[in-house]
Amino acid sequence: MNSFSKYYCMTGWRIGWLVVPEELVRPVERLQQSLAISVPFLSQVAAEAAFDARDELEAVKAGYARNRAALMAALPQMGLAEFHPPDGAFYIYADIGRFTNDSLDFSKRLLEEAGVAATPGVDFDRARGTRTLRLSYAGSEADIAEAIKRMASWLR
Repeated sequence: MNSFSKYYCMTGWRIGWLVVPEELVRPVERLQQSLAISVPFLSQVAAEAAFDARDELEAVKAGYARNRAALMAALPQMGLAEFHPPDGAFYIYADIGRFTNDSLDFSKRLLEEAGVAATPGVDFDRARGTRTLRLSYAGSEADIAEAIKRMASWLR
């Protein structure tokens, strides 16, 4: 199972694929038919064209890697040294317990006071998410650098 969301930069297009044993094809088709009639034609054409954009997509992926490295280097200097190493998508879950136990309020203040958007961890983990913040590094390198600068200044 995979999708075009991350690597192919088609988040929100809701198109992907599933490889199953032959005997499960029909049962999976019946299940899928109950969920949606079909992927829109435009999405299908765009997904097919995305297969021809390997060079561009590898450049985007390399940019994400640079953004991830920059964020991982900067977070400890901001007092956010505890975070899960990113693996898969383009997010870092940082422990903000040193500053607060209310990730919702923290992310709201971060946006209002520093102009940096982040997602409160409670959106993903009701039990422990009050102490975490999800930071995306999928933006441009300039935007990530600016966000790092603003966060560092705000957390001082």
